[in-house]
Amino acid sequence: MKKIAVVTGASSGMGADFARQIPFCVDVDEIWLLARRVTKLESVCEDVNHSCAQAGIKTVARFFEIDLSGRPGAAAFRELLLKNGFAENQMELKVLVNNAGFGTYGTFEDTPVEKELDMIDLNCSSLTGICGFALEFMGEGSLLINTASLASFLPLGNFAVYGASKAFVLSLTMALAAEWKEKGIKVCALCPGPVSTEFANVASNGARPEVRHGLSSEAVVKHCLKCSLKGKKIAIYAPKWKFKAFASRFVGRFAGAWFTYKYCKRPCNH
Repeated sequence: MKKIAVVTGASSGMGADFARQIPFCVDVDEIWLLARRVTKLESVCEDVNHSCAQAGIKTVARFFEIDLSGRPGAAAFRELLLKNGFAENQMELKVLVNNAGFGTYGTFEDTPVEKELDMIDLNCSSLTGICGFALEFMGEGSLLINTASLASFLPLGNFAVYGASKAFVLSLTMALAAEWKEKGIKVCALCPGPVSTEFANVASNGARPEVRHGLSSEAVVKHCLKCSLKGKKIAIYAPKWKFKAFASRFVGRFAGAWFTYKYCKRPCNH
């Protein structure tokens, strides 16, 4: 039976780094890279295959163009699995990284409602469905990583829906970690602060091309894989991020939202 790793949102950023690093720390036959941007997916796939070949690793990378948004996206994910060997019980889902997602900068009032709903569809609905459809193909020793955020620990003004969506991801992931423990499935929530990816450019609609004070995506992913393989439930890379997550317990929810609304403005081209 083939052992498969799947990474969503694999065309850039942390998703691409998960794709590059998983073959070097988990024994899988294939790693599937899922996203919408075919050209970037193909480039990452070539990088993974080249590095595996150089290192003498048997893992083969494949890429699939797919829109994972909402219920249709989750259904498309299941269909992808079934059409590529899982229906015949020829595959085991050894690793699943739910990394696809996006955010928006700006106040709730100034952000188009349709964009906020699209964010919920991808960050919450799709992720939930993918977890549900993946479970039947996972077993003892399998690994699930869901990308949450440091924003999941406290409501944030100017980042309201994104923070709420990631709070959902963190809560769901902790519950799955408890429910799936007896199955021998390791479940981990990745909770990064600012990371050097395309996130800010997308969230600001071009107003902020780069994440301010962003840390290395490669280092964040490496730390997450190390933590998750050890069975840790939450991966937070930087000491300052760990401090903020811990300190959030002592800050009132409204106080946190009000402070960030007043003093943590984020530019956006609406």
